[in-house]
Amino acid sequence: MTRPTDNDSEADALWQRMVGLVWETRRDWRRKVSEATGLPFSRVRILWRLVDAPMTLRQIADDTGSDAPATTVAVNDLEGRGLVERQPHPESRRAKLVSLTRAGRKVVEQMHRTVRDDAPAGLQQLSATDLAHLRRILERIERGER
Repeated sequence: MTRPTDNDSEADALWQRMVGLVWETRRDWRRKVSEATGLPFSRVRILWRLVDAPMTLRQIADDTGSDAPATTVAVNDLEGRGLVERQPHPESRRAKLVSLTRAGRKVVEQMHRTVRDDAPAGLQQLSATDLAHLRRILERIERGER
């Protein structure tokens, strides 16, 4: 994580604090996900992305921020475990679609049932008014408004 410098704007400094807060509070959650599924977190990230629809290796790499060789290794591992399968792409002979198997879907469902993803204590302790303000601000940021 990058530390704010004297040259950063207030927005940059706040962004770094938000990133740091999320990053630090997710460590325990990631560990719990790995323990519940028996998989490295990097593999679970791929399974999640396949829940809604099959994806190509390139799409998986782009979505996870991984390079193509690392994505291939991860998908090979998941395929070897029977959690994903490759099928021919209907529009491109050079591409394969990766999709969840029934076992892969069960891993994702198990994780959702067994691993809680509660907000950190500091967020839970905010007043209803503060939470409403935070929601409004986050929605505004998501929309890209100024």
